[in-house]
Amino acid sequence: MKELPTLERPYEKLENYGAERLSDAELLAIVIKTGTKEKSSIQMAQEILCLGDGKTGISFLREISLEELQKNKGIGRVKAIQLKAVAELAERITRPVSFKNQKIETPEDISNIFMSELKNAKQEIIKTLLLNGKNQIIRTVTNAIGSVNASFVEPKEILREPIKSGAVRIALVHNHPSGDPTPSQKDIDFSRTIASMSEMFGIELIDHIVIGNGVFCSLKRMKKF
Repeated sequence: MKELPTLERPYEKLENYGAERLSDAELLAIVIKTGTKEKSSIQMAQEILCLGDGKTGISFLREISLEELQKNKGIGRVKAIQLKAVAELAERITRPVSFKNQKIETPEDISNIFMSELKNAKQEIIKTLLLNGKNQIIRTVTNAIGSVNASFVEPKEILREPIKSGAVRIALVHNHPSGDPTPSQKDIDFSRTIASMSEMFGIELIDHIVIGNGVFCSLKRMKKF
């Protein structure tokens, strides 16, 4: 790093010009802090960026394992943990602090709540959005985190919290790790089962949203249940 002009070093560059002026490699170099005898921290950062597919920026850091990061010379346990922590912080910063009392009016409203969290998830995650009589959010519930293959929970597990919380309406949300949100027949059948069972408790299933990579499908809008 010393061979770089002072104002081109990541620390000084951020201090003088602002974080937005730094490249992904320069930002990662600040997290990495020090290089090795053979490589600078920027060179190490560039090698780490090469582990991604080049299409999703640095978001791959959320999914890459600590072991994979440590295969890079100079990245030990502590630096690998720091990189993973920064990636998770970046993801959480993009999420609103709270959705409580937000009113749901369209499938897009539901998608916007879960898209950043689920679009790159490698496992299937099933969530339920609980709403009151004014279609305002009471809270969200994570029902299951499964494998890459579809993994649905029992309807009673879905309905337990809405009944306990006095929810009047619910929306189901889950992701497809493949990135393609096209509903499967299993998705459709599951929606119909939940819609039928929830009605018995005076609860309306207003939608089932399937999240893909930046896109979503609404089974209600598709008239699948």
